[in-house]
Amino acid sequence: MVDLKQCMDRLGYRFQNEGLLRRALTHSSMAVEQHRMGEDNERLEYLGDAVLEHLVSRHLFDAHPEMREGALTRLRSSLVCESALSAAARRLGLNEHILLSRGEEQCGGRDKDSILSDAFEAVLAAVYLDGGLDQAQRLVDEYVLSAETLENRSSSKDSKTAFQELVHADHKGRAIRYELVSESGPDHKKLFTMRVLVDEVEWGTGSGPSKQAAGQAAAQMAMERYRIECD
Repeated sequence: MVDLKQCMDRLGYRFQNEGLLRRALTHSSMAVEQHRMGEDNERLEYLGDAVLEHLVSRHLFDAHPEMREGALTRLRSSLVCESALSAAARRLGLNEHILLSRGEEQCGGRDKDSILSDAFEAVLAAVYLDGGLDQAQRLVDEYVLSAETLENRSSSKDSKTAFQELVHADHKGRAIRYELVSESGPDHKKLFTMRVLVDEVEWGTGSGPSKQAAGQAAAQMAMERYRIECD
């Protein structure tokens, strides 16, 4: 059983129709296990995705009058991506309230980014349907657009993740690959050089004392070039 009261306390919103919140927290695996097909959060997740995109787009449009369409799109993508929304879901404690099947629970579904991000969007839709756009805006402002959230997001994001989000904001199907170019120096003082390719076209190179560090440097260079050439 899910504790809807505790969940509403964390949301800071009291539902008139608590059934909306329950459905928003019901993963498809639970609906299948209980033979209640269609009584999951997938339709709400669809609506929540649209509500979130609208609210974030309007915020960025107003907050950055100098920013061009391409940059706005990439910034929005970084704010509403799976990792950002799953982090918001964890801060809300949704991972404790999601209704999962026994199998999904055993497979660690309660901590899967995909399940958590979908749940956040579904809960946002439920709040929107029950309380209107102003209540949905409040939730987005607090968990997606707050200064603290944006600062934490920026400081915790590595260059590889940031570059991936930048590229996939324009085209989700693009293939990003990192390749070792060279390795030199004695074992105790190695220097690695990596390059990053998007659809097999090189966008940046970088060097470092490990492949991981070199890859991060390559991603940083690629990000700077991508912003200039694709803005």
